[in-house]
Amino acid sequence: MIPTKTVRLPEYEYQSLRLPRGTTRNAARQLLTEHAEYGNWELDRLRLFPDGSRTVRLKRKIIRQVRSTW
Repeated sequence: MIPTKTVRLPEYEYQSLRLPRGTTRNAARQLLTEHAEYGNWELDRLRLFPDGSRTVRLKRKIIRQVRSTW
């Protein structure tokens, strides 16, 4: 039997934001930039609806501390 190495995929937490119809592109960019810089969020999905509103889904890695076994 050949030993295999187990690879753990990163786990993410998600946050959804709803931007109303009147939000400018510049205001949306500024909001997302602040979330990215200060909260370590990255863009997962952005949906633009026909009425002009946007739904944004952000994600960030959940960092788990590894237990030492010594």
